[in-house]
Amino acid sequence: MTAIELTDLARLHRSGHARGITSVCSAHPIVLRAALRHGRAKGSTVLIEATCNQVNHVGGYTGMTPADFAELVYDLAREEGCPRELIVLGGDHLGPNPWRHLPAGEAMEQACDMMEAYVSAGFRKLHLDASMGCANEPAALNDEVTALRAARLARRGEEAAAKSDLPLPLYIIGTEVPPPGGADHALDDITPTAPDAARTTIAVHQEIFEAHGLSEMLGRVIGLVVQPGVEFGNHNVIPYDANKARDLIRVLESHDGLVFEAHSTDYQGTGPLSELVRGGFAILKVGPELTFVLRETLYALDLIASDMLPNYGDRPLYHAMEEVMLAEPENWARHYHGTDSERRVMRHYSLSDRIRYYWTDQKAQSAVADLLAALRGKTVPLPLMWQHLPRAVGAAGQPLDPEALLIRRVGDTLAEYHSACTIQEV
Repeated sequence: MTAIELTDLARLHRSGHARGITSVCSAHPIVLRAALRHGRAKGSTVLIEATCNQVNHVGGYTGMTPADFAELVYDLAREEGCPRELIVLGGDHLGPNPWRHLPAGEAMEQACDMMEAYVSAGFRKLHLDASMGCANEPAALNDEVTALRAARLARRGEEAAAKSDLPLPLYIIGTEVPPPGGADHALDDITPTAPDAARTTIAVHQEIFEAHGLSEMLGRVIGLVVQPGVEFGNHNVIPYDANKARDLIRVLESHDGLVFEAHSTDYQGTGPLSELVRGGFAILKVGPELTFVLRETLYALDLIASDMLPNYGDRPLYHAMEEVMLAEPENWARHYHGTDSERRVMRHYSLSDRIRYYWTDQKAQSAVADLLAALRGKTVPLPLMWQHLPRAVGAAGQPLDPEALLIRRVGDTLAEYHSACTIQEV
């Protein structure tokens, strides 16, 4: 598979030769390295996205501005030998969400400043999401208000690109998305977006953008976010069912320049992902699964070191993460429910992987560094590797490079997405 442009996706789908692009939604350096290394090896597009809460003009929860995030990605790309021309930076849910506690006017001013910061830092793919109510507003806004605010955001993005002499942005519209990071409860079924709702979203945005002098920009709206009927919660995954999305897929027949963007495709596996691409869901967003695999591998190495090295201790990484999460519960407490024991299991093993918010903590970083140092160059016996990390038995019986193993395990998941994104006959 060679690199393809985001602007090629709709044409390829219409021609019967559907292709997809994986959208990597993570700020973890190991996940980013895995994505860049995979892109270099395959010569494929590396689409990396940051969210408005994660990265914004005042820092976000990562402490990074869009310019900081771009610098991180490009620094890692140089180290990994990934050509810069393969990389596309995206901004997800760009709108007032981080400031929704403020009156709408103030929240939108912050969102517009954030939009300018994203575009000025070279982010090319922008998801306009102004669907959430601000102070004294309903929790969710109607299509007209959402589109009016999206137009305001887009205008600031257009102005920022012109001011910095940058390529004009590509846009994603639509806001019918699953909860960020997955649902908080066990799921039985997910209903795809109603076709009429998708058509209305497109029509209202088109009408309002034209009325606000943004007609030229409409040609750079490349995708619509819809719910294809996939989701994951703390405990389970709802797989894609193409039959349930059949009527939704037909919406694309009337919109030559659009594809669908699918959020929360984590844990679907190659088969369902391939079906999504075949149905026109050409942008597949994944995040928690990648950091789940990272955590899974770190915890397996923690067990291996505990069993193998007399002076390492009893799962010090696991216990350090428990201490960190209990000391700062705001990122998990309202998402995990049940007894103390059930909540402890969820803190470490939930599919929503809210532990990902804690890897930047100093105690967590120290524990990870100690683990990697303890195992670096050590030879793990095959039976021990098979016990704790059976998918990596090829690393047994030779000096271990734990960092490379972590990158490879994340890369295994990216390889599933890559396989699904190759040419799919419609």
